[in-house]
Amino acid sequence: MNQSNHLKVALAQISPIWLNKSATLEKVKTSIIKAAAQGCELVVFGEGLVPGYPFWLSLTNGAAWDNKIQKEIHAHYLRNAVQIEKGDLLEIQELAKSLKIAIYLGIIERPIDRGGHSIYCSLVYIDAEGGIKSVHRKLQPTYEERLTWAPGDGHGLQVHPLKEFTLGGLNCWENWMPLARTALYGMGENLHIAVWPGSVRNTENITRMIAQESRSFVISVSSLMNKEDFPDDTPHLDLIRENAPEVLADGGSCIAGPDGKWILEPVVNTEGLLIETLDFNRVLEERQNFDAVGHYSRPDVLQLNVNRERQSSVKYN
Repeated sequence: MNQSNHLKVALAQISPIWLNKSATLEKVKTSIIKAAAQGCELVVFGEGLVPGYPFWLSLTNGAAWDNKIQKEIHAHYLRNAVQIEKGDLLEIQELAKSLKIAIYLGIIERPIDRGGHSIYCSLVYIDAEGGIKSVHRKLQPTYEERLTWAPGDGHGLQVHPLKEFTLGGLNCWENWMPLARTALYGMGENLHIAVWPGSVRNTENITRMIAQESRSFVISVSSLMNKEDFPDDTPHLDLIRENAPEVLADGGSCIAGPDGKWILEPVVNTEGLLIETLDFNRVLEERQNFDAVGHYSRPDVLQLNVNRERQSSVKYN
């Protein structure tokens, strides 16, 4: 076996300690250590895992205008959002470096460069040297997510080398955006990371579709969340529990190969690490008859322009 052709990956299908940044980061660290101990070179976590998905919105009339309940829960969410500039991910970075493992981590980001009081659903890539190489802010929050997350920009549409693979990633339903996918294909992506808040209904079709379209490996990682997982210190807990189903996110993490066939079928209602080894040579084989941005493209007819500038409301000279 040519070791440079093979990549051992871990899909961390776990639940957050909901809306508790520090406790969830501890759980993330435990998963990273376990993945590295099993020889994994990449570990992927679900969308917005730290500190968790805003499930309360659909359970508490989240669109109510100027509502005290919504304001109080939102403030709690902001207090537990990740501030990269203040070092919230330093311990994760140190683990990546010491264990020589790359990480894709879904966070709710509260960035200073946008004033420090709006939050973004962001996907962070940390390489095996511990460096944060990209922070991709979700381009378009979906449905009720727009009540709490701000729209992102193209700055994080980047790819990263890992052995012979080229990795890129998107958050949840932006995986359905053809142009966002194409932006990553155009940079040579051949291992696509799709992160989700949870539920097999999100992953079971699109994972194979993207794999077949791109002739790449596709890893989909979802989180878990049950009604009993809401912590006792959650603001307005009784109201949330009253309206919550027993299962809010059932996982569905999976891997499809470059031919669109399952390598790992969706796994539901199971917490832990899902581990597989990927063979890069399969990408080369499947690109023989189709390459979406290469020999099966017509840039003289169809082209995509991508703005990767980090957006800011104020620019200082």
